[in-house]
Amino acid sequence: MHAPVSDPVKQPDRPKLLQVMGPGLITGASDDDPSGIATYSQIGAKFGYELAWTLLLSYPLMAAIQEISARIGRVTGYGIAGNLRRHYPSWLSRGIVGLLLIANIVNLGADLGAMGAALTLLINGPALLYVCLFGLLSAALEIFTRYARYVSALKWLCLSLFSYVICAFVVQVPWGQVARAVVWPPLSFTPGYIVAIVAVMGTTISPYLFFWQAEQEVEDEQERPDGAGDLVRAPLRAHAEFARIRIDTYLGMALSNVIAFFIIITTATTLHAHGQTDIQTSAQAAEALRAVAGRFTFIVFSAGILGTGMLTLPVLAGSAAYAVGELFSWRVGLARLPRQAKAFYAVIIAATAIGVGLNFTSIDPVKALYWSAVLNGVVAAPVMAVMMHLSMRQAIMGTFTLPPVLRILGWIATFVMAATVFAMIATWIA
Repeated sequence: MHAPVSDPVKQPDRPKLLQVMGPGLITGASDDDPSGIATYSQIGAKFGYELAWTLLLSYPLMAAIQEISARIGRVTGYGIAGNLRRHYPSWLSRGIVGLLLIANIVNLGADLGAMGAALTLLINGPALLYVCLFGLLSAALEIFTRYARYVSALKWLCLSLFSYVICAFVVQVPWGQVARAVVWPPLSFTPGYIVAIVAVMGTTISPYLFFWQAEQEVEDEQERPDGAGDLVRAPLRAHAEFARIRIDTYLGMALSNVIAFFIIITTATTLHAHGQTDIQTSAQAAEALRAVAGRFTFIVFSAGILGTGMLTLPVLAGSAAYAVGELFSWRVGLARLPRQAKAFYAVIIAATAIGVGLNFTSIDPVKALYWSAVLNGVVAAPVMAVMMHLSMRQAIMGTFTLPPVLRILGWIATFVMAATVFAMIATWIA
């Protein structure tokens, strides 16, 4: 008789890419929100391909600072606001959270207005009613949907970004001109050019992204069945966790910048090439595309505004609620039931409601779209400086302070953001 063949030891399954992709994917995708689409459309329409190079510059800096954000959450078990409260003076933590709150609410209002205008283009009807409905739907899903299902839905919403890739391949892009503009850009020191760079950098490297990704790392770890806790208490998991964070973050940020690149290229090829350089909103860009590039491009571009908006609204409201909640030591987390975190969910409702309300005021929505990106750029620099200091302190990060490469890239990103803001202010004073 033959001896029985023993079953080979089954190796643990390697995580699938969709399982690895989580906070970084959603964070990167939410960066291309309706106000971001408006900014990129304005840049493409006004400057053509001249500023496409900024997205190549911002990618490694954006990816590095987002990885640092994720490490802070994963190592300490607290978000950025929680670490500020625990380790820094109250005036600093409150000042940073206050700036974040203002920037997020302005961004929420601008995004809701853009979504209402886009839906009006597609099906007609009252834009302000659509603004209210989008705000109500976003807040309701964030509050009442189970966390795992909600995160899964956000991942699938990321597919809406590919509408802008489709648009770029529908129009006839002169890729030779694009390549020349990227490799040898025609630099300028005019005020409009400098402000445009700040707007692009403020759109791609935004404070709400830092807070959201750090908190999602904390919440994802709390939701895992093994419940090992933060890396300070479970250091043996550090190598695998940092590898996961790196893949998730760098692919998520690549998606963000590739989509932004295609938006600039599409609007430069169609609008700028036909003399339509005064584009102020994403909805106006979509309407102009209908005349220049046809109905199909218009529909795809408009639908992308709605999809990215539904992805970004909860990130903006959620990051504000996380920051305020951690600042005041409340119970926070989308995995909690509403009755378990009443104050946390109240901030989500309030931020969304104020964002809706801004669309009923005399505030110019056109200016709100563009200046929300500039405001994000101004707020980002001090937040990044504090994050860099925080992530290099052994008292906070233990043995997991930043490695040299991340430390260098993080400080370069901080310096670039500060330099662009100072350059913008200098052009206004001069």
